[in-house]
Formats: sequence, C-alpha cells, structure tokens
Amino acid sequence: MMKKRKLFGLMMLSAFFAGLIPADAAHLPGARADTNTFVAPVYQALPLGAVKPQGWLLHQLQIMRNGTSGHLDEVYDKVKNDNGWLGGKGDGWEETPYWLDGAVPLAYLLNDQELKNKVLRYINWTIDHQRPSGYFGPLTKAEREKNITIGVSNAADGDDWWPKMVMLKVLQQYYTATNDPRVLPFMTRYFHYQLQVLKTCPLGKWTEWATSRGAENVMVAQWLYSINKDKQLLELATLLQSQAFTWSSWLGNRSWVIDAAAQQNDQHWMRRHGVNVGMGLKDPVMNYQRTGNKKYLQDLHTGFADLMNLHGLPMGIFSADEDLHGNAPTQGTELCAVVEAMFSLEEIIGITGDPLYMEALERMTFNALPTQTTDDYNNKQYFQVANQVNIKRGVFNFSLPFDREMNNVLGMRSGYTCCLANMHQGWTKFASHLWYGTAGNGLAALTYSPNEVTAKVGKSNTSVTIREETGYPFEEQIRFRMRMQQTVAFPLQLRIPAWCDEATLLLNGEKLRTAKGGQIITVNRNWKNDDQLVLQLPMQIRTSNWGRNSRAVERGPIVYALKLEEQWEKGHDEEEGDYFSVYPKGEWNYGLPEKIIREPAKYLQVSALKPVTDTFVWNLAHAPVTLTTTAKQLPEWKLVDDVAPQPVTDRNGIYKGKVNDKETNISLVPYGCTKVRIVAFPVVK
Repeated sequence: MMKKRKLFGLMMLSAFFAGLIPADAAHLPGARADTNTFVAPVYQALPLGAVKPQGWLLHQLQIMRNGTSGHLDEVYDKVKNDNGWLGGKGDGWEETPYWLDGAVPLAYLLNDQELKNKVLRYINWTIDHQRPSGYFGPLTKAEREKNITIGVSNAADGDDWWPKMVMLKVLQQYYTATNDPRVLPFMTRYFHYQLQVLKTCPLGKWTEWATSRGAENVMVAQWLYSINKDKQLLELATLLQSQAFTWSSWLGNRSWVIDAAAQQNDQHWMRRHGVNVGMGLKDPVMNYQRTGNKKYLQDLHTGFADLMNLHGLPMGIFSADEDLHGNAPTQGTELCAVVEAMFSLEEIIGITGDPLYMEALERMTFNALPTQTTDDYNNKQYFQVANQVNIKRGVFNFSLPFDREMNNVLGMRSGYTCCLANMHQGWTKFASHLWYGTAGNGLAALTYSPNEVTAKVGKSNTSVTIREETGYPFEEQIRFRMRMQQTVAFPLQLRIPAWCDEATLLLNGEKLRTAKGGQIITVNRNWKNDDQLVLQLPMQIRTSNWGRNSRAVERGPIVYALKLEEQWEKGHDEEEGDYFSVYPKGEWNYGLPEKIIREPAKYLQVSALKPVTDTFVWNLAHAPVTLTTTAKQLPEWKLVDDVAPQPVTDRNGIYKGKVNDKETNISLVPYGCTKVRIVAFPVVK
C-alpha cells in the first residue's frame, strides 16, 4: 500500500492522478464499511487562534490586515454604505459575509482587537436580530414594507438561502475562537426553521446559487450535529442534499467532467462554474461523514482526478474563467475558485486524512494563490493565466470574456467584485489549518509554514506549544521546538510530501528515522520541554507534463516560471476605478531543450538561495530561489489576441517549427512571485 501511495502522490504532482484511480476507497484513512453512521473526522480542526502564524506567513497576514482584508468596509462602497448586515438597506447578499469569512479568522489569528471589534459589529447584529422563528439575516423587503417578521407561515417573504450559508461559516469560526454561548442556540433555531421551511421554499426558490452551493449549508449543520447530536440536523442535511446539485454523483460518474470540457454554452453553465466546482468538491465527504458510505470517497477520488486531468493547470488549480475550460495554459482561473477549492481541500483533509489532498492544497496555495493579488493586497486579478505574457485590458478566450475588457487586469473592482470580498479567506484559513488534532489527543502537522501552535495533548491534557521554524516552501528544513511545563506523552504526526524521495527526522540532534514520501508518520513518545525535532525534506528538481504537451519545472511544492522583468502601468476605468497593466521586459518565447526534460537535475541548477525573511513578499524582488538553465527561442511563437497559444507539437511532445540554434541562459523563479511569465514550456530538440 505504501508503494501505491508513493506512486499516486508523485503522479499527482506531475499529472494530478492521471489514470491512477484506486478501485476501492477502503484503503483510505477513516473509511467505514457500514452505512447510515456518522463518521468522526480522522483529523479534528483546532479552534481558531490555536495556530499563530510566524515569519513570512505572519507578514502576509499583516499586509492583509493593513490592506483590504482589514479595511474593506472603509474603502468599498458596497460594503461601506448602509450595510444590510448592520440593519441598513445596503448590501444584504454575499459580499459582506464573504469579507467576514476572511476577516474573522484574520482578526483572531493576529489577535488584533481593533479588527475583532470591527467584525463583532456584524456578528452581534446578526445574532441579536434573529427572528423568533429562527430566520436571520438583513431585513427583507417585505419586512420593511409590510411591517412583518419572517416566520414559518410567511417564509416566502424571506430572502435567498445562499448568503446565510456564508454567514454560518463566519459564525462557526467565531465560535471556535470564543465559545460565545449565543452561537449554538442561534444555529439550532435557524436549522430547525430550515427543516420546516425547505419543504415549501426549497433551496432554489430564490437563486440557483443556493442550489449549487448546498454543501456549504450541510457542512455547518453536520458540524453542529457533531457537538449536540441533534438528529434533526442529519435530517436537515439529507433534505438539503436532496435539493442541491448532485456533485457527488457528477464527480463519480465521469460524464459531467467530460461534458464540461466539451461544452461552453449557456446550458447548465452553473454546474461548470469554477467557483461552484471548488465548493462542490467537499460534497462527497459531507455525504460520507453523514452516512459512512465509502463510495463517496471513491466519487471524490475519481472526480478530482478527472477534473485535474481535463482542466488542471501547472499551478495546481483547474481552469475556471468562469467555467471549467480545459487544460490549455492560456485559460484563466478566477480567484474565488482558488480560495474556495483550498477551503474544500482543508475540510476534505480533516474528514478523510488522505495525504493526496494535502499535496493538492500546498501546490494550490504556494503557486496559484499569491500571484493573483498585488503586494499591498489592495488589488486583485479576476482571472489569472498560467502562461501570462501580459496583463492588460482585452477580450480573451474565456468562457466569460467581459465586454468591459477588465477581467485580466489588477484592480480593486476589476472583473466581478465577489473576489474582492472573498479573496481574504485563502491565506487565513490555510494558516488556521496548518495543524489538526489527532486520535490519542495528539497533533498533526499536515501542511507546512512558519507558525506556533498551542494545544492540550495526551491523557493528562497538558498544554504544549510547538514553534515551527522554517522558510518552507522554499527551504528544505522544518524545525519543531517544544515548550511545556511537564513531560507529556502524545502522538505527533508529520506529513512526508510525495515529491520527497526520502525525508530524515532528527530528534535533539540525533537521527531518529528516515521515511519515504507520500505518507504520514507518527512519533509517539514522552515529550519534554525544549525537545527539538527537525524534519529534512530534500527538494529535487523535476519536470512535469501539462496541457498541449507543455512541461513545467518543479522543486518541492513550488512550480517555477520564466523570470521576466515587469513594466507596470496604471490606468483608470470610469466604472471599475484604478487598475494596473503589467508587461514583460525582454523576450518570453522560449522552449526547453529535450535534454533538460530527460535529465532535469543535470541541466537545472539552483543559482540563488536566499533566506526567507520575516519581511518576505511574493514578488520578483523577494524571490528566495532562482533556477538557471538554457533555452532556445521560438521566433514564430507570437501573441494571438494578446495571449500566447501553445506551439503545436508531435505526439512525442517536440515542437516542429523554427527554433533558434543558439541556447540562451534563462532564470526561473517561483510562480507565485511572478505577474508575467511562461510556466508551461514547449519542448524543442
């Protein structure tokens, strides 16, 4: 089984599960043969605030706090003006809850009292203005005009279910941080209201957004059931699932993802919508958790593999511009799709304990996420492109091309503003899910970044603080320093990434063991104060195969792109405000010689390895790692409609057009540090 996991994990990084779907999900951690049994998660999420980011990750969150994440209500009129979630007539739909879904964890991760006070205004108003029936949310049009209160008998005068799903996630996080005694009764009353009303006002009564995203509602209801064991919550979850998009069956039966690759029309586009897909990934594990039926785990394995094979891009996310749109490196991906897929993976990891999804989460986080915002976190790019040789206004080959030509530029309000409100949950939820609780009252580090975690562990429930010191994902070493008042026995689990051939573990300077990649290892011992555990993860340089026979260069969890000096230009649109275009300085149309693909370790060198400081920013100036190699220019590879269509190759993956004989030295830097780049290279002789 270990060899199978190793192979599976490595192939996920290079081709995302290509053809390696296991025939049976019974090998997965936590799988149950029985049905109609609520399954406890393999890993338990820690309370919000238990993990404190450090180093470069802390700096990233501080930038967000100082930028739009901490001040959206001051700089964005839709949230700022007469907000419906504060009793006004302004925004009462998704954007305010979206913002809070990132701002609440940010406030408690940073322990920032000013930001806590800010988000508490919305939380307190929401809780304090719950109707006697259990209904909650902004005052409806009928309530204002008819002077009524929404209840079971007049539920049709209520508003869309969808934005309430996001606010439930906000309240769930808030509760884990504070144990506020108002939250669980609030949720219980609302869910009992839902159970009665959904029979006459189903999920799709107001919008199809609620129907497509019903798994979000199910997730919080089942979380509450895990606390209070109210069986009506499972009845509600089953009812919600019966009215929502059937993501589990779609992911498992394969025709859905094939249809999504073939069709780009207006029929059933909501089931191809990339953000819906990102949320829908958690649907199978919600069904598995509620029923114990391991078929749902198989559905997820099949569907995620198909999704990434047909629509996957080198930076670890699927195309979503706005719909799924194939695996060509010129397709776009919406920022909301990135952060929603990340959160689904974090939930999937906890319930299944499967390291394959941990690999996917790190790849997505360290590559796709950072490139799509500016250094100050005040501007975002609605659609990013893998091979992005310029950022500018235009109508590109996206399924939603936008007449306004603003979906590719970097701006606060460019494209749709859902991403301006929703982007904040990406880094914050990743930081809060770096650690999970384990069976035996232990801890598990399943994704890595600098942080400090405090939790009560072992049979004695002893408080332990573990400081994780690292420059990961760029550096190969992770150091864990233990602090505790008394010796305590507990299991500590560590993930060995699939891309690592063999990891070494040192305890207090002495070699403890080695471990092959693609598995979770456990160190179960009596831990004492000042113990130091060092995990060494050698990072080999590899190449991987992507759409149109292109090749990407990888080292550890990072994908590397051609370094192009950037020329930034500021513009202004009357409707969407200020924005930035970015153009490359220098040539971009290079192919990698075939010898590099055959022997990447020989022809690709780490030429610069700088320390990852506490002031690190995801940009060219701060790129900690630079790889160098040689490439050949393709003079006929040119822009077409402002994008760089992949050159045609034969079945062996070799470009047959004109190639310059001269080899040119090029530099590659982490994808997340770039704005313009080539990451999916053609291969030349």
